[in-house]
Amino acid sequence: MLNLTQIKNKCTARLAGLHPVVLNAATLLIERCYANGVPILITQGLRTIAEQDALYAQGRTKPGVVVTYAKGGYSYHNYGLAIDFALLLPSGTAVSWDMCRDGDGDRIADWQEVVQQAKALGFEWGGDWSSFKDYPHLQMTLGLTLAKLRGGAKPSESAINAAYAIIKARDAQTADNVVTAVIQVNGVKVADGILENGITYVPVRALAKALGAKISYDSTTQTVKITSRYEEK
Repeated sequence: MLNLTQIKNKCTARLAGLHPVVLNAATLLIERCYANGVPILITQGLRTIAEQDALYAQGRTKPGVVVTYAKGGYSYHNYGLAIDFALLLPSGTAVSWDMCRDGDGDRIADWQEVVQQAKALGFEWGGDWSSFKDYPHLQMTLGLTLAKLRGGAKPSESAINAAYAIIKARDAQTADNVVTAVIQVNGVKVADGILENGITYVPVRALAKALGAKISYDSTTQTVKITSRYEEK
């Protein structure tokens, strides 16, 4: 499993060009999800008008399936106000869009854990839309409709300050209840964890590896299985 710094580095290119408020919230989202054992990857951030038009053409005038109903200028991505995410798998090289996956074994779908964290930071979730649902999509409108954005409007200072207030309130609440913990096995650091409300959260794969155990995930039963070398004998 990648550490937090490595995950952030993988997200850097997709975070470029985002509005500062969205960048702040997206960075905190990555950190909070990692701390809760659900690493994510930002798969899309700012999207140019040309890129949006090319995506809109997919499944229409170009091969592929329809993935968006928004032409260029009709997506908050085009104004640096939206991100898309995916679950980062333990290999660190692949992602998943499986909304039922429970990689941290807490009996809560990882996807919903990410959405919960995102909403607490002020994001709107595309999965709540009544028509076309966009489950990886998170956005902040900052009080502006797409029509106003196409007309050149910019977020007001009051809207920006209100968004920052939500982010800071969430960050302060987290700081009051969370303590960073270094996980060691026989005196050697193997991972970063957190102590939150009396519960210690540990990246189970890193700990199992350090203890010489094998870990696997059964998607059918949604069960994380840890097998020690003693059980194998």
